Amino acid sequence: MLNSIGLQNIGFEAFVKEKLPFLKKFDTKIIVNFFGENLDEYVEMAAKLNDTDGIHGIEMNVSCPNKSGEWKKMGLEPELLRKAVKEVRTVTSKPLIIKLSPQVTDIAIMAKIAEEEGASAVSLINTIPAMVINVKTRKSMIGTATGGLSGPAIRPVAVRMVWEVSKSIKIPVIGIGGIITAEDALQFLIAGATAVAVGTANFINPLSTIEIIEGIEKFMAEEKIQDINELIGSFKE
Repeated sequence: MLNSIGLQNIGFEAFVKEKLPFLKKFDTKIIVNFFGENLDEYVEMAAKLNDTDGIHGIEMNVSCPNKSGEWKKMGLEPELLRKAVKEVRTVTSKPLIIKLSPQVTDIAIMAKIAEEEGASAVSLINTIPAMVINVKTRKSMIGTATGGLSGPAIRPVAVRMVWEVSKSIKIPVIGIGGIITAEDALQFLIAGATAVAVGTANFINPLSTIEIIEGIEKFMAEEKIQDINELIGSFKE
């Protein structure tokens, strides 16, 4: 899937008033992804979310390829990331996840910086910039020329980056990128992820997450694995 919708959302106030009460009805942890146009907005949003009851963790997005400006550089330049995570950490006591960009020379370095400045976990990868051209019109198939590529096409890249990062840091790694089946999720776990996120698959099959969980349970039964932790980081080099 190729998309360029940016980070459209209803805003903090509307989220707290309209969405959060519904989510709080369920026996599950609520993690809120947030961003800002600059560092001041990141800090402001983190502080507001920290003071909101019912939110169990926050994910700091510094890696959307469809945005521009100061905030986008945070996920690409090590020292900007360091400053951003450090300042956000000072205003929140909640678990802080940093969503990393794949558009870097060495993603393990960025993950290490996030860890050093107080991140509770990192999630990776976000979408990869890509484009598709309509050969008759000679124009891009989407209005912004390029967009973020997600889905199975990026999974091998994501698995590789999760493996590299998990070897370099001690905080948890959340694996993201093209997870459609239980086997896909298992690859991330074996590479070192302690959790996974399912995105694009939900557009194809709304039951995908449930089916992935059931598939993992079936695999563990067949392989006589008692504890999921036996799989995490079990890749053999």
